[in-house]
Amino acid sequence: MSWIALLLIGVGTVDFAHAILDPLRRIRWVPEAIGAVVVIAFGLLSALFGGDLAAVIVIAGITVLWGFLAHQPQGSADNPRPGLPLALLGGTIFLGILLAPVAGEVAGPVAAWADGAPWAWVEAARPEVVLLAFGGLLVQISTGNVVVQLVLDVAKVANPLDGVDGNNLKGGRLLGPLERLTIFGLGLTGSIAAAGLVVAAKGLIRWPELQSFRGENRGDGEGPSINDVTEYFLVGSFVSWMTSLVTLALVIT
Repeated sequence: MSWIALLLIGVGTVDFAHAILDPLRRIRWVPEAIGAVVVIAFGLLSALFGGDLAAVIVIAGITVLWGFLAHQPQGSADNPRPGLPLALLGGTIFLGILLAPVAGEVAGPVAAWADGAPWAWVEAARPEVVLLAFGGLLVQISTGNVVVQLVLDVAKVANPLDGVDGNNLKGGRLLGPLERLTIFGLGLTGSIAAAGLVVAAKGLIRWPELQSFRGENRGDGEGPSINDVTEYFLVGSFVSWMTSLVTLALVIT
């Protein structure tokens, strides 16, 4: 699973770099270059040489391609083909699972660090699992938001609150990563039931906000309907949860 770990690290790095750099000044190739360099660096630090090194280079290329497909140039319209990056990511992960038996084992400095880490679960886990967990953490931070938006675009579920004053659901960009990190972290510790409580808590917290969009509660009867807002909330939430759970499954299986 070392190849999948590098893929998650690369994709997560690209999306995190976009999240940090895009609000400042978007330079088209910088996040993709950072992601490719990080993939190659982790591949070398994991002592993935020979045939594995060729796979590392391919993964770096896929990381760059993901960045260009999933993130549109500044000033451009919405992604015209949101299904392409999703197909690329899903297909590559599926192929990585099929090729997992031939992927090299993580060794070198990464394995040495995992063996000497002060945390019991890291020391007990195989280096591949530690690398997967690190990639999974990166995915929860930024890639989850990107995947959610791409799925919403594929399903043609637009944000009904765009351009509406007092967008009550805009906090999802921040709450989403926190929620995914919580679910992912609890899952790593074996507390799947506690992760379910996080999901339930989000629904309870958002319920009053969703109810505020009922026609009789809005007074003027204008603006987005509760059906549109609920659809947007549910689709986004389920995709976010699935991103976290699928990543968790890759790590613990």
